[in-house]
Amino acid sequence: AYRYCRKNGVLSAFYASLERVMDKKAAYQKRILTEEELEVQRTADWEQRELFSILVPAYETDQVHLREMVDSVLHQTYPELELIIADASPSDKVKEELEYYEDKRIRYIRLTENKGISENTNAALAEARGSYIGLLDHDDTLEADALYRMMETIRDHRKKWGEAPSMLYSDEDKGNGEMTEYYEPHVKGGFNLDLLLSNNYICHFLVMKSEFMKELKFRGNYDGAQDHDLVLRAAEKLLGHTERIAYVPYILYHWRCHTGSTAENPQSKMYAYEAGRRAVEDFCRKQNWKASVKHTKHLGFFRVEYEGDVLDQRDDLAAIGGKLLSGGKISGGAYTAEGEVMYQGLNRHFSGYMHRAVLQQDVAAVDVRNMKVRKELEPVLKEIQKEETDAKAVSLRFGREAVLLGYRILWDPFLDL
Repeated sequence: AYRYCRKNGVLSAFYASLERVMDKKAAYQKRILTEEELEVQRTADWEQRELFSILVPAYETDQVHLREMVDSVLHQTYPELELIIADASPSDKVKEELEYYEDKRIRYIRLTENKGISENTNAALAEARGSYIGLLDHDDTLEADALYRMMETIRDHRKKWGEAPSMLYSDEDKGNGEMTEYYEPHVKGGFNLDLLLSNNYICHFLVMKSEFMKELKFRGNYDGAQDHDLVLRAAEKLLGHTERIAYVPYILYHWRCHTGSTAENPQSKMYAYEAGRRAVEDFCRKQNWKASVKHTKHLGFFRVEYEGDVLDQRDDLAAIGGKLLSGGKISGGAYTAEGEVMYQGLNRHFSGYMHRAVLQQDVAAVDVRNMKVRKELEPVLKEIQKEETDAKAVSLRFGREAVLLGYRILWDPFLDL
């Protein structure tokens, strides 16, 4: 709170504290799989099986945490896997702990030097034999059905689109140091480019086709934000084909929070947030957007600021819109596909769930009363306005037609037209 106050000012710190105090959501209960559910998954009949390679860069990992991580992988209900642990530790503590396991799916690689998390992960990546690769931190754990749900999604995606997805990601939560309590469930939703530019919301559990990840690899100069950099470069490759990105709506990854971890103490890895900012900047540069990327009040969250009119910079946007306020609270601005006002009733000073109320993001529609449309689509809007008189109806219909034409609609909570 002290650091936040110094960085953002007394008023911002007051409202950030007030929002936390007022957040009285029901206690989160981690999903519990019954023995019957586990057995159904273990005996599932698959027409086509994939081998998953789980990559874990390790460094002087706490032995209890290491054991819990390994067990969570070996106890997957979908068994076709290999666990590749690339150990850069100067001591033998990781190696000695793994000697207790006889499971041949564990593949241990002793690195001769610690080259950083990106290069250490690349060493494991080079050894992966699976058709899909998943990323796991050395002190985190997977839910027992993590690979089953990934396999299920791959199967369903193949039936729908005629091919398997290139990238998959799931929801996640956090656990305390002992993994006895779980909190902050992160429900992510489908692929959202501008939200990804604002924050690595995809994060864990991330799985990619093996050849795709091996083509991209990890870049050492983005250590600390190497996953964000990887996903941004993957997104760049898949622009125009985002159906190849699959969202798996289950919490499959548990991020352990302990003293010194980024999840517990964001200040512990400030370099990571600067690397994340540079990764977003790199993406913008490759798109030939004239833009700068700024840190926001919340660490790990960014804002892309465009030179001039963003609609001139980006030909993928149909429109940009901002929020509407009434009585100091959000009353309009962004809409869901179902026509609900996003962040309805939220105090104008609050940041909302996962800070999303203050982040640029793609939405189904924005309110026509605070919206700017690209010139090519002005005739479309005018035709709709001839047939619809209600602002909400106009907004939603324009949003649907713009999306059908292949455009995105950008919501910027700080836009004021």
